[in-house]
Amino acid sequence: MTRTDFPARGDALAPGTGVGDPDAEVGVRLKRLREGLGLSQRELAKRAGVSNATISLIEQNRASPSIGSLKKVLDGIPISLAEFFALEDAAREPVFFAAGELVEIAGGLDGPSGLSYRQVGRSPAGRAMQLLHERYAPGADTGETLMRHGAEEGGIVVRGRVEVTVGSRARVLGPGDAYYFDSRQPHRFRNVGPDEAEIVSACTPPSF
Repeated sequence: MTRTDFPARGDALAPGTGVGDPDAEVGVRLKRLREGLGLSQRELAKRAGVSNATISLIEQNRASPSIGSLKKVLDGIPISLAEFFALEDAAREPVFFAAGELVEIAGGLDGPSGLSYRQVGRSPAGRAMQLLHERYAPGADTGETLMRHGAEEGGIVVRGRVEVTVGSRARVLGPGDAYYFDSRQPHRFRNVGPDEAEIVSACTPPSF
């Protein structure tokens, strides 16, 4: 398959074979993205200012667009080239995670802090949300120096009693209680109960 620029609307596009060509995956990604957004080939072609045949041939892996031409099509969605090519990696990310597959990022309950923050997924890079399973040993504390980071976060206490401090406000939360705040405010978490405490939380964008 040869790389080609798109012709004007209504012109023909020279087909390629697509056999063994890594660029063939461009067509698969484009079709998945278009259908996921509920767009027909005709609608996408109209938005991008190309012919229907152009979209069809790319999705069938019978033609390989240049970067500039592909960007023209993606501008009709719109989505950036970087986001488009990241779709493949996102599609390969696991959807389900066994308990043992969560990634420890705080040292664990047996560490000096007595905190365990287990993250869903290997890395939050490129994601819009960071999801954590938090556990606090009795007396464990995130520290006298209050935390700040550019995000919003929220969580629900699953068990135990956790004192949550946000700015000048503080409250002890028990099972079923929840919090949500702008993470740029100074904040702190402390297990004030006799037993291990547990929280399921989310942070967006990932910044913890």
